[in-house]
Amino acid sequence: MTAAPSVREIEIAIVGGGPAGLAAGLYAARALRSTVMFEGGVLGGQIATTDAVENYPGFPDGVNGLDLSIAMQAQAERFGMETVYARVTGIRRAEDGRFALSTEGAGDFLARAVIYTAGAEYNKLGVPRERELTGRGVSYCATCDAAFFAGQEVIVVGGGDAAVEEGLFTTRYASKVTLVHRREELRAQKVLQERAFADPKMAFEWNSVVEEILGDEVVEAVTLRDVNTGATRRFPTSAVFIFIGQTPNSSLLVDLGIPLDAGGHAIVNAWMETPVPGLFVAGDVRSEAARQVVSSAGDGATAAIRADQYLTHLGG
Repeated sequence: MTAAPSVREIEIAIVGGGPAGLAAGLYAARALRSTVMFEGGVLGGQIATTDAVENYPGFPDGVNGLDLSIAMQAQAERFGMETVYARVTGIRRAEDGRFALSTEGAGDFLARAVIYTAGAEYNKLGVPRERELTGRGVSYCATCDAAFFAGQEVIVVGGGDAAVEEGLFTTRYASKVTLVHRREELRAQKVLQERAFADPKMAFEWNSVVEEILGDEVVEAVTLRDVNTGATRRFPTSAVFIFIGQTPNSSLLVDLGIPLDAGGHAIVNAWMETPVPGLFVAGDVRSEAARQVVSSAGDGATAAIRADQYLTHLGG
């Protein structure tokens, strides 16, 4: 007769190994809670593909994104956090109030509290060279990367609030910002449109889509296609900032009854608490997140502090 697989019991489970999860792991472990962080992809999440993070405090010369992630992990593990490289495939509330977590290849866990920091994925164009040139001129965060292109001409892809806001931000550095939009009018709020149209550094390519990103080591140009005529042409640019939305990794929260906003982000309070006691959501997967490394780390720290208080209140 085969024995039933054992279930490992821990105090705090952290789902996701980006900045929010790593910071949560540090604070939870330093509170002397048995803490396991699960990462099913690349440690650090989105910042792992960033060559230089220049806006994280304490690094005046910038820091490589993967190096920062590894350092954050080492710091958390020094205080006792354990990293399990496995994807969490399910979370449910057990009868005793704890959380049962199923993983892909690492077995089952039973946690008294869960900090969900699974992040979000930027929607991609899905065109040739986009993946290869990410971090080499292809970016999904102008706030992070616009300063690298001071005095250069760049393009922004999209027509919503994020595209226009980031385009306007990029004009602080770039000599010219061309917004490429597949329609003949923007979807952004009128006030943002007015600001964009009034900015002398902003230009527009209407009814156009990016067919291909060109460049060997760095972005050199894109191929634009006119959606009405089908005509294509080469458009020189030093960078391609893509803002066509993002998809939060919130699918595991649906069955737990966590409210989501229209974009699929979890709605939490200032302490990162959900309506389910003991379940916290932090970082890019939550609603109204600033989506910066420093703010995600702050979210994770806040969630861990509250999770420790929650466990203390339960009597342990």
